[in-house]
Amino acid sequence: MTSYRVRALPGLPEVRPGDDLAKLIAAAGPELSDGDVLLVTSKIVSKAEGRIIEAADREAAIDAETVRIVARRGPLRIVENRQGLVMAAAGVDASNTAPGTVLLLPEDPDASARAIRDGLRDALGVDIGVIVTDTFGRPWRNGLTDVAIGAAGVRVLDDLRGGTDAHGNPLSATVVAVADELAAAGDLVKGKAEGLPVAVVTGLSHLVGDADEGARAMVRVAADDMFRLGTSEAVREAVTQRRTVRDFTDGAVDPGAVRRAVAAAVTAPAPHHTTPWRFVLLESPESRTRLLDAMRDAWIADLRRDGKSEDSIARRVRRGDVLRKAPYLVVPCLVMDGSHSYGDARRDTAEREMFVVAMGAGVQNFLVALAGERLGSAWVSSTMFCREVVREVLDLPADWDPMGAVAVGHAAGPPKDRPAREGSMFIEVR
Repeated sequence: MTSYRVRALPGLPEVRPGDDLAKLIAAAGPELSDGDVLLVTSKIVSKAEGRIIEAADREAAIDAETVRIVARRGPLRIVENRQGLVMAAAGVDASNTAPGTVLLLPEDPDASARAIRDGLRDALGVDIGVIVTDTFGRPWRNGLTDVAIGAAGVRVLDDLRGGTDAHGNPLSATVVAVADELAAAGDLVKGKAEGLPVAVVTGLSHLVGDADEGARAMVRVAADDMFRLGTSEAVREAVTQRRTVRDFTDGAVDPGAVRRAVAAAVTAPAPHHTTPWRFVLLESPESRTRLLDAMRDAWIADLRRDGKSEDSIARRVRRGDVLRKAPYLVVPCLVMDGSHSYGDARRDTAEREMFVVAMGAGVQNFLVALAGERLGSAWVSSTMFCREVVREVLDLPADWDPMGAVAVGHAAGPPKDRPAREGSMFIEVR
């Protein structure tokens, strides 16, 4: 391929609900040839498919088309819509439509592209590719451009992985968004206000064929999307996704991820501008086994002193095995450096409680940050019942108070559903 041509297709009438777009395009472009790529603005597809609704309140229409809010700033919302696209206002458009109405995106843009392609084959006997386009903003970039939201008969992605560049370097991550590049090229000749909703690309017939993947293949799946959420939404998502995980795979834990979580933990508030948190990271199997064996022995001794039967003790010990299942353990410790002594039991108790609350805030930060790193965790209180044993085994200073242990690892399965908690049930207003 040495060159190609992009031109707008003039002569299309105002599109109305029920119109056969393929016939309208065939009448305006009888010269269309095999191997051409047709770029069709989604607005006229929506109009032909009757995706015009009465909507005195555009926000309500956006709500109806929204699956998930990605980010919000004032009235502007970036959302995932019913088509799986992440975009402003769910693609609900109040321009180029009568007052009091809005345009929704085509219900299935890939199906719309297939219908236009099939219709043009019937009308003109040509084998062409069809791309349905819409205007998007882009993260990190100013300005708008057209992208592909539907496609038929055209390669949408060009996977170059496994090949080499001109210097022989291996290509390991290069997948070219061909359909988006074509959509943007078409926008250069269609414009936004010239009344030219269709463009034709000639000279790229190698991209046209029986490809049936559609533009849906260009939408990054959630598991691979590193930028799935906006800032405030990411915080809420991490908080709600933090679950107590009791079964872990044997996959290794990235020590760097744990250290990043500790960095988040120590941003928690604390009294008197203190830093009462210490995190002991048990990264070797030997250190974990040594601690857990010593804690188990101390726990069994306590239960025997309480008169528990051997069967009861065995059951309780098994319930505490979550720490043994984890490939990584963290022991958060409280230090009272900077605390005040009042010489009064009531105030001294309150002083310690303030530090304990700060410790809880730090551990919560830690657990949420681990969830953000896609690591599961379980905060278990067991070290608080044998602090002297923990200090001795881990060779900790006498003023470090172990405040439980956090099991860290990759969850062995998806979390179980849990009952929703209605916030209003926990609120009292005075």
